Amino acid sequence: MGQQEQVATSLAGVVSEEISASLVAVDEELARRYPGDPGTRQPVHTVYVPGDVFDAGTIRSWGDQALAALDEHAPDAASFAKVLGISDELAAPVYDRVRAKLTREPIEDLRVDFEDGYGPRPDAEEDADAARAARLIAEAFENGTAAPYMGIRMKCMEAAVRNRGIRTTDVFLTTLMRHGGLPEGLVLTLPKVTYPEQVTAFVRLLAAFEKAHGLPEGRLGFEIQIETSQSILAADGTAAVARMIDAAQGRATGLHYGTFDYSACVGVSAAYQASDHPAADHAKAVMQVAAAGTGVRVSDGSTNVLPVGSTEHVHEAWRLHYGLTRRALARAYYQGWDMHPGHMPTRYAAVYAFYREGLEQAAGRLAAYVAKTEGDVMDEPATAKALSGYLLRGLDCGALDNAEVARLTGLTRLDLEAFSSPRRGSLTVTAP
Repeated sequence: MGQQEQVATSLAGVVSEEISASLVAVDEELARRYPGDPGTRQPVHTVYVPGDVFDAGTIRSWGDQALAALDEHAPDAASFAKVLGISDELAAPVYDRVRAKLTREPIEDLRVDFEDGYGPRPDAEEDADAARAARLIAEAFENGTAAPYMGIRMKCMEAAVRNRGIRTTDVFLTTLMRHGGLPEGLVLTLPKVTYPEQVTAFVRLLAAFEKAHGLPEGRLGFEIQIETSQSILAADGTAAVARMIDAAQGRATGLHYGTFDYSACVGVSAAYQASDHPAADHAKAVMQVAAAGTGVRVSDGSTNVLPVGSTEHVHEAWRLHYGLTRRALARAYYQGWDMHPGHMPTRYAAVYAFYREGLEQAAGRLAAYVAKTEGDVMDEPATAKALSGYLLRGLDCGALDNAEVARLTGLTRLDLEAFSSPRRGSLTVTAP
């Protein structure tokens, strides 16, 4: 043993105490604004169904239609893989898991739409549809047929439809309370938000409802839909979306990009309105940075090219949707919108291929990090967090299963959750 080092300091302890005291407000602000990811399951997609169309059989119907599309246009793993360019090695695992998912849990997140997909209706009709949607959602959560997440998109807070949006929200939530209370998977989506003050107004609405029913303050959260240029760049040059998150006072759960409204707002011609347009990339990049660390998730938009008609057209639409979904995943947009049952096979195929392709590398790197063994990559704690998050997302959606992840990493799911987030929840699914 060598000579022990002599440790000396020059500053009195009071210096450290004074510095710490000067940063108390900053410490509190960091904890409030940037609590980190909530650790709950994030759905891989959101499906929108108009309020007058939604019924008790919607989820099963979408799954059955998606399976029928596979039966007609890609009846086996080889044909499906050929259409999408999936490797021979992954063809069967992906195809089998897609079919199992469409049978077991075809929709992960469903929004009953009372906005663009529903349109203006007589008040009595919208009242009845909102109440019916709430009753059906309550029954679905009660009998185990619900998607993990379900809720409504009401009309926005602009003057022309504000009162109608407020009333629909009230009718929907009140009916849920009459049928057993608010389910854990409840999600509300506020569309066409342009000013932070509109977010503040919606917070007031939810707070008033909580008070009226004796609910805990903050029980109701909501997603903010980004569909206008003003929501990205305000008139004063600031990032309005960051101010919207702040205006939500901790209630914001997601930022959802509205592909077609936003594209039209900035003047993109109809033929070029897509989630991979440079205008879309810019908007989502701003959303992503604004949301980072806040616990608010970002969702990509959708494609309006539907996989219907001839097999040739279905295959073309599938390739487009698969490519857009893979592109989004690589850019850390882990959620998107699906507009038609025919999009479901390629949504899950893209998600499952993404996680299965990277499984061995991610698991190996995480195992090496835990064992402190040297390899060709030197990972840091932040990367270990990202690796565990990757594996957990794969487990949540059914791309991976617990046994294979444990075999490759030597870690349990609880171990992964500890790496990923101390706030990680338990709303998960069991993979096939």
